[in-house]
Amino acid sequence: MADLNFAAIDIGTNAVRLIIKGVEEGSKPDGKLNKKLLLRIPLRLGNDVFSSGKISEKKEEQLLHSITAFKEIMLAYQVSHYRACATSAMRDASNGPSVVRKINSACGINIEIISGHEEASLLYSSHAGNLFDTDNHYICVDVGGGSTEISRIENGKLISTESYNIGTLRLLHEKTDKNEIVRLHFDLETIRSQYTNIRIIGSGGNINKLFRLSLSNAEEPFKIASLEKIYSKLKNMSVTERIEKLQLKPDRADVIVPAASLFLDIARCVGVTEIIVPTLGLGDGIVYDLYKKYLIER
Repeated sequence: MADLNFAAIDIGTNAVRLIIKGVEEGSKPDGKLNKKLLLRIPLRLGNDVFSSGKISEKKEEQLLHSITAFKEIMLAYQVSHYRACATSAMRDASNGPSVVRKINSACGINIEIISGHEEASLLYSSHAGNLFDTDNHYICVDVGGGSTEISRIENGKLISTESYNIGTLRLLHEKTDKNEIVRLHFDLETIRSQYTNIRIIGSGGNINKLFRLSLSNAEEPFKIASLEKIYSKLKNMSVTERIEKLQLKPDRADVIVPAASLFLDIARCVGVTEIIVPTLGLGDGIVYDLYKKYLIER
């Protein structure tokens, strides 16, 4: 058979991504996917949304060009199934639905503006498989540009999902509602009071980059002590220094500090000493969910 490829378009607050995974020709479909491609464009829709409440014409045009390019790449890879999902920035943008309709009309790609709860569920899907054991309770945490998603897993099964309008770009723009932080802390403290053996799984580009910058052993969890150390180092550097000395991309160099702070805050609230970092994100969850449905329906 020909390669069987699945794709996810993740339209986030900080960046737009295309991820393609598939089953190699001649392989038996068995739930395992190989990554074929990952593209990331630092579009930063959140800058518009958090400053004016809507997506500007310039950003809308850039987004259209990005999605059109992704469509051509998916055709080149002969993608059989895809899903395009927009998250926090598009949820908050007053013209989000209008932008989605215009892009669909222009290039034929259907974009879904998904809820925070669905986003959290898809993030859980990205970790489905061999990450969970029945002796621990897990929370999957994804810190994005506009929101933070947390999924609770018990006995290897998804129990609940929650989304909080707390994200790195929101924090930089000082657009975070204090009530959301209170709600996050209350929920985390409730989880801590219920369970003694909690583990955190961290998703997203920021925690992956922090993990690599800390020079931690890639085969072991990310120690909170190591995260505190790299956070202190980054916080005392300017954005320019982070770019020049640590080779961080400009769109990562500013948001990585609030991301580290938020992960530390969450870890302290539930009382853990380490974070599992499997280098998976929303796009992986979307693709895994597509493939899971394909295996059920074929």
